[in-house]
Amino acid sequence: MVFNLALNYVQNYEDAQEITQDVFVSVYRSMASFDGRSTVSTWIYRITVNRCLDVIKARKRKKRFGFITALFDGEGKEDVPHFDHPGVQLEHKETLEKLFTYINELPENQRTALLLSKTEQLPQTEVAEIMGLSVKAVESLTQRAKASLAAKMKNSEGKK
Repeated sequence: MVFNLALNYVQNYEDAQEITQDVFVSVYRSMASFDGRSTVSTWIYRITVNRCLDVIKARKRKKRFGFITALFDGEGKEDVPHFDHPGVQLEHKETLEKLFTYINELPENQRTALLLSKTEQLPQTEVAEIMGLSVKAVESLTQRAKASLAAKMKNSEGKK
């Protein structure tokens, strides 16, 4: 569950493995402080989401720093992560790469709600608990995310 969620967030096998390891180290270190207000799986999902968001933010910082460095060094080299998801068949890779590009453009809370409810297939009550929101808020975020993705896909098809 941790690895799959991480892989859906970062779309890179090695990063997902690293996140998974970090999550379980964090769970082990924090087990004594777990207060039982939620289920253990909900608590682990929350840690996973937070760790994934940290990795994505670090990636963006690295990309910005690489761009600034390239301006001063005169090199146009940026370290852009590529879509690397082992469960994707080659013929579907391009379509899913585009879809995940659009998912990554969603606001953080919409992306989290969408990934937890649609790819992880968690009930909205659990997604709400993981995100610290009401069920109605999660429903709204998921609907906005789906509408935004549909619009982006439609615009993409119109440009062909």
